[in-house]
Amino acid sequence: MSAERPQSIDIVGHYVRLEPLTRALLPELHGAIAHPLVFDGGFGGGPGGLRTGLAAFTDWADAYVHWAGLPYAVRLRGGPHDGDLVGMSTLGDLHLAHESAHVGWTAYDPRVWGTAVNAETKLLLLGLAFDHGFGRVKIQADVMNVRSCAAIAGLGATYEGIIRRERRRADGSWRDTVIYSILDSEWPRVRAGLRARLDGYGARSVEYRVRQSH
Repeated sequence: MSAERPQSIDIVGHYVRLEPLTRALLPELHGAIAHPLVFDGGFGGGPGGLRTGLAAFTDWADAYVHWAGLPYAVRLRGGPHDGDLVGMSTLGDLHLAHESAHVGWTAYDPRVWGTAVNAETKLLLLGLAFDHGFGRVKIQADVMNVRSCAAIAGLGATYEGIIRRERRRADGSWRDTVIYSILDSEWPRVRAGLRARLDGYGARSVEYRVRQSH
């Protein structure tokens, strides 16, 4: 049986709320992720892709966002920063007949790195995919993005290999892409691990950490 495309609606967790990303939200997204630390790891084509001005960032994001998929803005829930948009992530490359999807196009404000935000966002998006009949979800990263690769492996995703010279970065250099995946049979284990990690953060809402300088 083929997978079903999920509806584009809000998904609410304890720490975050995922809201369908629209072009009207791009100025808020600019405030969250138009930062050298975000692009240095390979997001958006790497450092050469960063557009710090709002107009240039909006043009870049309009072309970069996978609008054909299910892109989400990530907002905090509760606490002093309730409602703040702190990042984006997407359930995309939806191939219903093959029951495959891709969780990616992910970036967060550096002030929420190391908090519950990424773990819960992944829990919600992976749950959305597997609840709608997808059998395989891919997660990938630029080989130079050591931080993201470690985070993906920490989810319990299975390393599949490296696609060499897979695409150009914004500076013209060629990117090698590291591929991981989670199968529906593995989802209960991965889900339990994510929930255990979230339990470790306790009930308190996410608060900003000090944003590092570049």
